[in-house]
Amino acid sequence: MDTRARSRKVQLILNGKVAGNDALRTAVVRQRVVGHGIEVRVTSEKGDARRFVSEAGEVDLLIAAGGDGTLNEVVHGLMDLSMAQRPVLGVVPLGTANDFATGCGIPRDPEKALALCMEGDGVPIDVGKANEHWFLNAASVGFGAEVTATTPPELKQLLGPAAYAVMGAILAMNLHQYHGTLTLPDREIIGSGPVAIVGNGRQTGGGVQVAPRARIDDGLLDVLVVRHIPAIALLSAARELQQLSPDGEYISYWQTPWAEVYPEEAIPVNLDGEPVRFSSVRYEAVPRAIRLIVPPNCPLLSGAVK
Repeated sequence: MDTRARSRKVQLILNGKVAGNDALRTAVVRQRVVGHGIEVRVTSEKGDARRFVSEAGEVDLLIAAGGDGTLNEVVHGLMDLSMAQRPVLGVVPLGTANDFATGCGIPRDPEKALALCMEGDGVPIDVGKANEHWFLNAASVGFGAEVTATTPPELKQLLGPAAYAVMGAILAMNLHQYHGTLTLPDREIIGSGPVAIVGNGRQTGGGVQVAPRARIDDGLLDVLVVRHIPAIALLSAARELQQLSPDGEYISYWQTPWAEVYPEEAIPVNLDGEPVRFSSVRYEAVPRAIRLIVPPNCPLLSGAVK
């Protein structure tokens, strides 16, 4: 047995909505049988996961068991702590989309994911910041945020990730254009569009690749902006989507340490599944802010083969 793993203090924060997951319960029992001490705390309402982090004390490993929203709350809790106080973070994905965990290659099977948490080593990764909010995976701006915020929980449970596509098709009939200014270190863009993505990870909406060049340890955010695309320009837009140039007419893509958005009206933003609204917002990458346990072949690390 790995004596280092056995001696660590481990706390698992479990989303109460999936507390009845038999596979996870069995996985925890098996880890305890071989000598790993794991304390489990179950959330009952919003804010519990963040609070549990603050109450954890001197923990070596903190495991977020739930969906992207649970992980986001735990990250907020970690960022409330000083760098020296932050324990290593592990993830057991139990949500609907699990976009960040899937992008990292973390197993969806609870037993395999928990084993990875107990046996793996933490690597330093970046955390995204949007004003005073944090995100680990992506910030969806405008249309993308509306899709997530308006998808009923019942529909998510029935259809899984396909629920987002259903709501997207419904909302696409009445796209709202958001006007404003996007400021980057080397340029300022004035325009409008139905959607923008600020990614630390690569995918959102249940597996849609929105920031294919993103790395979680490069100190950069990947910004994708989609402007209004007339029907006659669909082929041109498709070519731009393949090239992902910073100078696209309909679709633009940048990698930047920060970006600021000044909209003409308050815009809906979705941060790892959590909806907020901003009248203006500064996004920035906070390099090497936390340590995360990922598989050895994690595709989102800078050393991974593209």
